[in-house]
Amino acid sequence: MSGVDITLLRPFWLAAPPLVALIAIAWRARGSLGDWRRAVDPHLLAALERRGAVVAAKSAGLSLWLLAAGIIGAALAGPAVERRTAETFRNLDGLAILIDTSRSITDGGGSGDARLAAMQALEAAGSRQAMLVLYAGDAYAAAAFTGDRQVLRPLIMGETAGVVPDAGSNPTRALALARRSFAQARMLGGDIVMVTDGGGIVEATLAQAAALRGEGRHVHVIYAPAPHPSDSAPLPDLNAAADLARAGGGRLATGSDASAVAEAIRESPARRTGQADYIALAWTDYGRYALILAMPALLLLFRRRA
Repeated sequence: MSGVDITLLRPFWLAAPPLVALIAIAWRARGSLGDWRRAVDPHLLAALERRGAVVAAKSAGLSLWLLAAGIIGAALAGPAVERRTAETFRNLDGLAILIDTSRSITDGGGSGDARLAAMQALEAAGSRQAMLVLYAGDAYAAAAFTGDRQVLRPLIMGETAGVVPDAGSNPTRALALARRSFAQARMLGGDIVMVTDGGGIVEATLAQAAALRGEGRHVHVIYAPAPHPSDSAPLPDLNAAADLARAGGGRLATGSDASAVAEAIRESPARRTGQADYIALAWTDYGRYALILAMPALLLLFRRRA
């Protein structure tokens, strides 16, 4: 392997050559004269052929058409290679994962669902840069923006109980830290995923989410309450989590099924830049050059007609 990965940008075009081949097979099965063989008496048709009054289409022309159609179909499928500068374009979008590590979640056994939901969001980001923020009474950047998933996975899946020494739950600080990180990275857009039980969400939190939305980012919320909360822990607040997602222009999902948030993250690069524009920026499409390979067959067809 040379290390060059070829991707088809429009794979549905690969259906065109087999379709053309089926049409050609059907045409050959009927014969080059088509319905004339059924409409004209066989003896009369044979006599006309001997006199040169009937010119049957030759199979060479059909073969050239098939060859050209196959090449054109493969070219339209868009064989492409990711540009070496694609890492630059990945900075059009980033992902910040904010995980609540307060005791209301960790002591009640909710951290497992929270970690799995965060991993689902991370995988949905593909090759985009991602960062991790852990918060309780204060917020800390566990990992700055990076494209190395091997750095983030153990941090997300590791035990988070007691990692943040500050008691309480302050999602406002976590959003503020994510906002500063996006600004410092000079990213044009981005997604923030907050994994929380809804604790600590106040008006200032909603204001931070609205500010992020105004800067072209989306705040998604994965609601992951502890299944067995302690009596002394604050009650989970689904309504507050929904308000936060609404203020941030994002989606709300649960820890057991974060697919709605994952889908939104996968859509983000194309949504912000436009599907065609993003592809043009990040990929070199060699389909246009492959069309040149069809020219000899097409030229031979025109020559035969002349």
